[in-house]
Amino acid sequence: MNRLVLHRSAVRAARLARFVRQVGPAAIAALATVIAAITTGVPEVRAEPAAADAATGAPGASGASGASGDVAFQAYLEAVLRASNDLAAQREALVSARAGVGIAGLRPDPSLALGAGPNELSSAVNPKPRVAKTIGLTYTVEMGGKRERRVDLARSQVKASETALNAAQRQASADAAAAFIEACRAREALTRQEGSLRALSEIVRMNELRHRAGDLGGLELLQSRNGRDQFLATVVKARADAVAAMEGLAVPLGHRWNEEFGERLPRCVFSDARLPGDAEALVSQALDARDDVQAARAALDTARAAAGLTRANRAVDPAIGVSYGYTAQGRPVFGPDGSPAAPSPRSNALTLSLTVPIPLSRLDRGDLVQAESAVTQAMLGLRQTELKAQADVRVTFAQYEAALENLARYRDATLVDADRVLEGMRTSYRHGSASLLELLSAQRAADDTWLAYLQARSDLAAATVRLQQSVGRPPAP
Repeated sequence: MNRLVLHRSAVRAARLARFVRQVGPAAIAALATVIAAITTGVPEVRAEPAAADAATGAPGASGASGASGDVAFQAYLEAVLRASNDLAAQREALVSARAGVGIAGLRPDPSLALGAGPNELSSAVNPKPRVAKTIGLTYTVEMGGKRERRVDLARSQVKASETALNAAQRQASADAAAAFIEACRAREALTRQEGSLRALSEIVRMNELRHRAGDLGGLELLQSRNGRDQFLATVVKARADAVAAMEGLAVPLGHRWNEEFGERLPRCVFSDARLPGDAEALVSQALDARDDVQAARAALDTARAAAGLTRANRAVDPAIGVSYGYTAQGRPVFGPDGSPAAPSPRSNALTLSLTVPIPLSRLDRGDLVQAESAVTQAMLGLRQTELKAQADVRVTFAQYEAALENLARYRDATLVDADRVLEGMRTSYRHGSASLLELLSAQRAADDTWLAYLQARSDLAAATVRLQQSVGRPPAP
């Protein structure tokens, strides 16, 4: 047995000597560097998990994700709320609704009437009578509290516009959080995969040197090249995904990321601390703070105000008028015998009038039926919205709990196990009991585990945002 071991050692020594003579000292030094990188860990491949730990608050973690020059989520969210085109349009709608309150409080304008006549056109009448001149004012008196009901409706529409603005801000915040989280996940995944690609490329280069020295077969070289090329396609897609994710930050922002933050990158620091409260406590908060519930309540107030205005509009509005008429003294006239007769005296007349419409159209009650139906629909909509809010909070809380548990499992067990497997394979490779491809397979498995961990971290951040917004809180992933 000892002779067999010595024989194998002698054969390996002979191959190593032949390899040294053929490739030269410089190549041997490069090969030693590659072997050391493989057996002790490639720094580029391990750097991104450290950044991932920094992003999740692990002790002793550091990385580019926590760099002071990067853009925090709150800074990005403030820029979104300030520069979003959708929010700007919604703010203009609120300005218009507030102006409607003043318009609703306007009273009817009085009417001014000027008159002159009659002007006698017949030639048979001689002398002509004087033309009378009149001036009058007419004012319609609104009855049934129409003005107050209009103001109430306008104010309820302002409240509805405010809740619509809050809903738009909530949606913009949700879109911003989703885009920010995805940009972080795509960038960190790309960093990890590029590090693995560099390690695979170094291994291929090492195998090429060993193949030229006759220490490695062509099949194993082709296998290493094929593995690298296949992984290159994954990296190319990851690069495209990272670029797309960065471009996606522009959609909530209203313009490109570089126009707002220059070359700075998102700071991928997310909290994994458990949110306070249980599902039922969060449901109670949601019914008080959610903007969709508030919007449904505002819709009910608007429907009730509109119904009140409809009832007020059924009251008839009388018109009060006052007019003054003046007729000058008549022209001199002569009697049949030619003697002069007294002309008509001048006239000053004041006229008061009251006009009351006959409300025949009020016999139809269709407008009241429509208004009351709208109130009923709004009440049912509010009830349905509250039920949906309760269900949404419970579902979102369950998803948040699952995401929190998955992240803890990756951090406490899965990542540790993957690293142990990789370290064990490296040890086996150093002792010659594992092939190079087995080592690379273990490296890729560890990378896949880290990518799954990054996805779990992104899932937790997204679930946190959804849970916060489901109870009316601002997003803070």
